[in-house]
Amino acid sequence: MKAAVSRAQTKGSTRASRAVKKTVGRYNADPDMLIQILLDLQTTLGWLSPGVLADVSEQLGVPVSRVYHIASFYKAFSLVPRGRHIIKVCMGTACQVRGAPQLVNVIASMLNMKPGETSEDRRFTLETVNCLGCCAMGPVIAVDGVYHSKPTTEDLRSIFKGAR
Repeated sequence: MKAAVSRAQTKGSTRASRAVKKTVGRYNADPDMLIQILLDLQTTLGWLSPGVLADVSEQLGVPVSRVYHIASFYKAFSLVPRGRHIIKVCMGTACQVRGAPQLVNVIASMLNMKPGETSEDRRFTLETVNCLGCCAMGPVIAVDGVYHSKPTTEDLRSIFKGAR
């Protein structure tokens, strides 16, 4: 087993460190606000790197294991880089029977990626979700929170082209 990670390896980038300091400061370094702090950082940075988790741990005075536990438990957090645009394809039963699996295949082919992956240019992340809550409209995708019902291949081209 490797020795403990050195301090230099765990520290976040300058931009990320500034974001952590600013965000933790907004919540008066209150450890009880850990989830909200991580949510804000996820929104600001797009993902939570090991350096960010270490910085949060240090500034809140809580063990890094606790910060990592929270960050890895909730699906709202990503511990890997994500794209600027998040594509969510509903895979709920109503969407399944209306063609969601084929829709995922079309999107994956168009963007040359699989569900759960982020494009090399970090433009898109493709995710499947259990339900988007609009079953009568299925199949449905959400791109950056904007819902699209029964998108055709041409609709998808237009949606992805508009997501710069």
